[in-house]
Amino acid sequence: MQTTTEGYDFGSNWRSFIDHHLTDERRQEALRSLPAFLRESSLEGKTFVDVGCGSGLFSWAAYKLGAKRIVSFDVNPNSVACCKQLRFDEGEPANWEVLQASVLDDEAMRALGEFDVVYSWGVLHHTGEMWHAIENTAGLIRPGGLMWIAIYNRADALGLHSDGRVGSSRFWEREKAFYNRLPKMGQLAMDYTAAMGMVTAYLLSGRNPIREIQQHKQNRGMSWLVDIRDWLGGWPYEYASVEEIFNFVHGRFGYALENVISTNSLRNNEFLFRRPAA
Repeated sequence: MQTTTEGYDFGSNWRSFIDHHLTDERRQEALRSLPAFLRESSLEGKTFVDVGCGSGLFSWAAYKLGAKRIVSFDVNPNSVACCKQLRFDEGEPANWEVLQASVLDDEAMRALGEFDVVYSWGVLHHTGEMWHAIENTAGLIRPGGLMWIAIYNRADALGLHSDGRVGSSRFWEREKAFYNRLPKMGQLAMDYTAAMGMVTAYLLSGRNPIREIQQHKQNRGMSWLVDIRDWLGGWPYEYASVEEIFNFVHGRFGYALENVISTNSLRNNEFLFRRPAA
């Protein structure tokens, strides 16, 4: 996960995911979800860049789906190590490169070149300079190529959301800043308090907590507890409405919106933009 030098250690959370939660079932869900949203049956012959690669799971999926070149990068050394481990497990293929770099580094981003598929899920809002990060990510798309980004939704209203979270985006901005000032034991206490709160919310809404936790892997192969930690600690934290993201990307670059999954909660809105062919 791409972060600035200060803030939550996403890489350590991804290490926990790789070591304890990355099952074959979660790998298969990544292989299913990547081409599904892209509306592509495979990535054969395409180039793919994973901006803020985190665990490296979706770089791995791009490799398995036949991408001819994969570039994965993250600013967090623990995330880079996770991705390198998945690459090592595949025999360190020459067409898959893993780098430590920041999406906010204009020169480094220009040096990467352009790609058929640019992927950055739940990353750019954690950089501390979200609009700058979106601009640099959009610059990586070749003519005719695709960009899949996921950005936290702007939720201005207070209330209970469908996934058990409560409050507005502004409330959680303050919570995340507070969380990152706590010692490790304080953070762990918040993690498990939040987990119990989610279980209680499931019960109050008539849902089976065990089923909800087990089914969470259908969300791109992710882990319920790892995602709770990521949500509580994910700082820096920014957010935007669907309209704000569309107006920025389409207005500045002229990219067409080809697919979108939107929410009225605190979750991510997902966007698939295509750069016009030259």
